[in-house]
Amino acid sequence: MKLVTLLLLAGAIASAAEKPTPPNIVLILADDLGWSDIGCYGGEIPTPNIDSLATGGLRFTQFYNNAVCGPTRASLLTGLYAQRIGHSGMNWNQPSDFTRSITLGEGLQRAGYHTMIVGKWQDPDLPAKRGFDRFFGPMCAGKISYFDEVQFNPFYLDEKRVPLPDDFYLTDALTDHALTFLSDREASPTAKQKPFFLYVAHVAPHWPLHAREADIAPHRARYRERGWDQWSAERMKFQRANGLIPEAWSPAPRAPAIHAWADDAFKDWQAERMAVYAAQVTSIDRSTGRILDALRAHGDLDNTLVIFLSDNGAAPDGGLRPSTDGLGFTSKKPDPKWRIDGVTIRAGSGPDLMPGPPDTFAAYGLAWALTSGAPFRSTKLSGYEGGIRTPLIAHWPQGIAARGKIVNDIGHVIDLMPTFLELADTEYPTELGDRRPLPLDGRSLVAVLRGQSLPARGPLAWRVPQHRVFRSGDWKLISKDAQTPWELYDLALDGTETTNLAAKHPEVVNDLAAQWQAWDKSCRDSQ
Repeated sequence: MKLVTLLLLAGAIASAAEKPTPPNIVLILADDLGWSDIGCYGGEIPTPNIDSLATGGLRFTQFYNNAVCGPTRASLLTGLYAQRIGHSGMNWNQPSDFTRSITLGEGLQRAGYHTMIVGKWQDPDLPAKRGFDRFFGPMCAGKISYFDEVQFNPFYLDEKRVPLPDDFYLTDALTDHALTFLSDREASPTAKQKPFFLYVAHVAPHWPLHAREADIAPHRARYRERGWDQWSAERMKFQRANGLIPEAWSPAPRAPAIHAWADDAFKDWQAERMAVYAAQVTSIDRSTGRILDALRAHGDLDNTLVIFLSDNGAAPDGGLRPSTDGLGFTSKKPDPKWRIDGVTIRAGSGPDLMPGPPDTFAAYGLAWALTSGAPFRSTKLSGYEGGIRTPLIAHWPQGIAARGKIVNDIGHVIDLMPTFLELADTEYPTELGDRRPLPLDGRSLVAVLRGQSLPARGPLAWRVPQHRVFRSGDWKLISKDAQTPWELYDLALDGTETTNLAAKHPEVVNDLAAQWQAWDKSCRDSQ
């Protein structure tokens, strides 16, 4: 009997020894970043820290979001289509209905993780009620400043509203608190024993164009010497040469409103807008580097999965010509009560009011936004690939054997929940307290991280502000609304959506349209 007991004990010890330690997870989400803005996707903006993640890991070429921040973040946090949890898909600031779901924080907290978030939070309840042990960031309500608190966006540390220091810059402050949370965990005997989940929900490079002069200056010459035509072509050249897109794809056609860079009468102002945007992107890269340095210093980098992605395509706001009225990206006049650090926002944007300082409020316009999303068609809010396709990088030295590999498997932000739960060796709950979470819509991508192939992807569906969308295999169906004819594209041959095949394949259109209608009804029925 003793021998049997010893053998069973030895087997249990051996099994425990063979069981891998769950990885730490760092999820870095940029806001309004275009598919090709970062260097490893073809961008001319220097992003060496983010690029190092790609060099040491995986780059996905067909990963999707929901075209606008609120629905994307809802799907990312829950593993569900946003429409199932209270989002129409049309409005960025609809709160999620978490009575039919759990969040990543709750799922990983149940699995024994120490959970932390810094950055944009769009739910009425603070993160402490949604499964996060630590939080710093704004309760985001639309009007944003990188230099101070706007009255509509109070900042909280955990569950307490906090004032901001005089030298505040948003991206740097989020990073400072992320590093503090990591250090606090390191110093806590209890938290130190747990794996951790850190969600870095950046606001950058979302408008307004706010950056420090020292960060803007290195980018000016780059955009004054070359404009959107040249940089779009350079990005596509890099993508073809590095296997990110097929050689045969044509560039998406120029939007009718956009003139050639050579014909622009305000090149210095146009260049300044892109230079400030580039400064915001490099601030994310600097943040990423600081977090990687901290992981390395704490001995955590090898067993930490770092995911980097964007919540939607680049934002087209800002106009193509200078304005003397409005907020630099809209005809709406600034609210006279809206002040940043006691200074009223100045109206307009142009050669006499360059973007960047805290009393400006501007965006960089459609031409630069399409450059940010090159080679794809359209921008944020749209169901074309420029609105819904996101760069995604996965880096995990201990778990990802590949280095610099391009992944063409189709993924979606709904896949992050099942992926993280599998890595944490925990099940998605069928009930949590008085909640009965809906079944997950996403699928785990762990096999891809392990270097294995996934079975063919089932269909994906969208309802985004400007379109209805359905993708099945390489076929993609898209229309503006129920009164507008469907368009059909073969994404394998024409990922830039230049040739509408609907008239040639009406049977495919009818089949996919019926499937979209069934998906839409299922979402409505689950609410």
